[in-house]
Amino acid sequence: MIRVLWYYLVLLVSTTYHALGSVIGGIFRVKHRPGGVYDWAGTDWARQILRAAGTPVHAVGLEHVPPGEPVIYASNHSSMFDIWALFATLPGSVRFVAKRELFRIPILGAAMRAAGHIPIDRAVKARAFEAYDDAARIIKRGFSPVVFPEGTRSRTGDLLPFKNAPFALAIAAQVPVVPVYVHHTFEILPKGAWRLRPRPIRLFVGTPIPTAGLAAGDREALRERVRAAIVALQQRALTGEAAAARVGPP
Repeated sequence: MIRVLWYYLVLLVSTTYHALGSVIGGIFRVKHRPGGVYDWAGTDWARQILRAAGTPVHAVGLEHVPPGEPVIYASNHSSMFDIWALFATLPGSVRFVAKRELFRIPILGAAMRAAGHIPIDRAVKARAFEAYDDAARIIKRGFSPVVFPEGTRSRTGDLLPFKNAPFALAIAAQVPVVPVYVHHTFEILPKGAWRLRPRPIRLFVGTPIPTAGLAAGDREALRERVRAAIVALQQRALTGEAAAARVGPP
């Protein structure tokens, strides 16, 4: 219980502190630069929360990410801990494509806008696609957004069907899609739960899937290719876990 209380205290204080950092940067029109205040606000925030929760991240495959160029990370989503694991671990100036409701939260919303996170109005499809066009221009400035193709957190931990819009974004931006699978976050804190169950997080990064030369009509084929890659990463995680269980503790 002490761990749970500490986690929620750090979540409140750290979120406020780092959000204010981004807001102040936005007020004074601080420009984005790799490793600058906006990158710091995301990565340091996530790392503080992960430490407080007792959930270290063990990443495999980061060498697949092309250095020095923007990509789109496509990840499964079953817990808020996915966001912190991805923020704390993935290279580049990582940003998130998030539902517009989050941008209405005082301080947090202003911080997200200042940092360059991308709001999506999922209730109105036309607006969602307009936002993806804007996002494509942001990506070309050097940001690497994370998209959750399932559209929402899974309530069972299983992969949900993928939506097309994130892959329309990838094609519009003409940058590679990097498949990512985050393992064990569902067990730590599933959607709708409050009780923390700390354990290490495993993050698997796959080989980038190119989009150069693809057109809007290719988005469904790209969707299926990325989903297959994430499923393969999921199987890799489960297979490794099963093998470790058979071997048992040293």
